[in-house]
Amino acid sequence: MISGLSKKTFFITGTMALAIVLVFSTSLGAANITPRDSLMVMLSAIPGIGDLLDVNHISHAHQSIILYIRLPRIILAFLVGYGLSVVGTAMQGMLKNPMADPFIIGTSSGAALGAAIAIVLKFNQSILGFGAVSMTAFVGALLSTSIVYRLASLKNRVPVTALLLAGVATGQFFNAILSFIMVMASQDVSSIIYWTMGSFSSRGWQHVGLIVIPVLVGSLVLMTYAKELNLLLLGEDTASNTGVEVDAVKRIILVVSTLLTAFVVSVSGIIGFVGLIIPHVTRMLTGPDHRFLLPAAGLMGGIFLIVTDTFSRTIIAPTELPVGILTALAGAPFFIYLLRQTKKLR
Repeated sequence: MISGLSKKTFFITGTMALAIVLVFSTSLGAANITPRDSLMVMLSAIPGIGDLLDVNHISHAHQSIILYIRLPRIILAFLVGYGLSVVGTAMQGMLKNPMADPFIIGTSSGAALGAAIAIVLKFNQSILGFGAVSMTAFVGALLSTSIVYRLASLKNRVPVTALLLAGVATGQFFNAILSFIMVMASQDVSSIIYWTMGSFSSRGWQHVGLIVIPVLVGSLVLMTYAKELNLLLLGEDTASNTGVEVDAVKRIILVVSTLLTAFVVSVSGIIGFVGLIIPHVTRMLTGPDHRFLLPAAGLMGGIFLIVTDTFSRTIIAPTELPVGILTALAGAPFFIYLLRQTKKLR
């Protein structure tokens, strides 16, 4: 765990790491572009700075690849990683459950079912910038989570155990429907599976525009409840005795987390382990204080997803792997390591 004095250093170092990853990620790919050229092109797009730089020696094709193909994809990966990590951190704090992640209450199952319906029915309409698959995934995520909340609610209270059990039951029910759809529409199975593994392929600035405000606003709202999350770690009774309206706080965190996750999943598909593992790693570095843990986890999650997505599109180029495969390959061994460390401490 780092000291309070080092927290400033942590964020400075993290920001520098983000800048380095951003430059190198935009330079990697089928087109041979140097990191220096990538940096020059990105800086040239900034008003005021662009007038001071000469990028005429860089081909227009390379400039277009950087600004309109790689950069929006990388920024989208950062936003998705940021949002999933912040939500995962908030859910683990609220539920006092180290296994909690953004999908623990059935959000992913509903999103997958919604996306599958759009794929099978060949929907191709666009609403408010959302493609049909993204829109139905968003609606499915909200529907499944609202069902879980209704099932778990008891006289305006939401017991944690009931919430988790309702999430498991609803998730299994939605997964059963999804499996039935995949059996009946076997020609679309590959498309459904690819979506459920998560990918940023063919994503552009319009997708960044769709989620940037929800991710930023949702993350800020969750961060305003950092103090309450700290008190909830001490137990609901203790938190209530200190003036925290426990059930109201839990409802707000659930609603905001659900909306944020639904927006993220609608453009990226289901990317597992980010919201589960990154909070643990960050907690080891910064400690359990959510005032620092939430933004730190977001930063680390964004960097992690940029790196894994870069590998996903370059490791076996020209074939592209779904990024969810790599996050699972990276996350599962670390999760096993955490379990072993926990056993040693007992």
